[in-house]
Amino acid sequence: GPRRGQRLERPRERGAGRGRRERERRGAGAMASYANSGLRKLVHSERDRITLLDGEQYLAIDRPAPLVSRITLNRPNKRNCLNHEMRAQLFNQLFLNDQDPDTRVTIIRGAGSSFCAGYDLDMRRNVPLPFFQAEGDGQFQRHVLDGWFRMMDLAKPIIAQVHGHCLAGGSELAAACDLIYCGTSAKVGYPPVRSMGLPDTQIFPWVCGMRKAMEIMLTGDSMSGMEAAESGWATGCFDDAELDDQVLRVAQRVAKIPSDLLAYNKRSVHRAMETKGMRSHLRAGTDLQALSFHSPSSRQFMKQFTGRGHTAKRAFDKRDSKFDEAKEGQKAIATAAASATATSKL
Repeated sequence: GPRRGQRLERPRERGAGRGRRERERRGAGAMASYANSGLRKLVHSERDRITLLDGEQYLAIDRPAPLVSRITLNRPNKRNCLNHEMRAQLFNQLFLNDQDPDTRVTIIRGAGSSFCAGYDLDMRRNVPLPFFQAEGDGQFQRHVLDGWFRMMDLAKPIIAQVHGHCLAGGSELAAACDLIYCGTSAKVGYPPVRSMGLPDTQIFPWVCGMRKAMEIMLTGDSMSGMEAAESGWATGCFDDAELDDQVLRVAQRVAKIPSDLLAYNKRSVHRAMETKGMRSHLRAGTDLQALSFHSPSSRQFMKQFTGRGHTAKRAFDKRDSKFDEAKEGQKAIATAAASATATSKL
């Protein structure tokens, strides 16, 4: 039988050597289509997953105050989009912080113009997920939700500091944190509902209420930082220039409470949401999300992702252009209505 950590090999097929050489010619970072990877199935061991922590580092770690750890998603040229390596490094650092007696609270923020614009749909497909998830339809959806549950189950609080784009998977990452503070520049939402399918983590009804969640799901429109706070998705909103200081101020207040009490305080709120059925609903949502990926519209849209450089961005820009045109039309109507009202009062 295979030794521990050994990759299982399939029988060599005729032409397999040519395929391997072609992939090597294209480089180790060769991409594959999101809709149809074209890659032979890889069997990954836990030893393989450790490699996600090596190589290029996608996080910057600092300690801005005693007992406060700050993680900066450091991929600004990609608006901090999530790939498997970044997620593995993020979970690893959070797990380390949870064991560190000199850390009581963690801040997660993004470098550059955005917090996190979602998953990197042009990322490498031939690397393992950060942790094993049962295979089958919906594996990725169950995997990412499991990651967010792990964050919720950590003893020490996590604060999301959101500015700029906080979309799709980025909004899920923020929502998995215990407190969320937005800058006025924040743009929070789930545009993939316009073309691909449901969120992997369908938390909007739980934090925004039915009507606001329905608007987000039926339009794919994003909320501003102030709207996110008013809807209940975020804890508060500050001017971008003050965001660093204000979030650090909150973190320092949290850090005044001993970690053993913080763990109980955090857990009590999560237990209340579990009693209401939140986790059961979120788990059921992963199956519905996987089903939505099989819809004809979703499959047709994802055929555009060749994984060979900026194909996802082009597809999204084309999709969203008609929504931008509609939004400009709404603004024009609102401006005309306001002008007419002002004229009638003269």
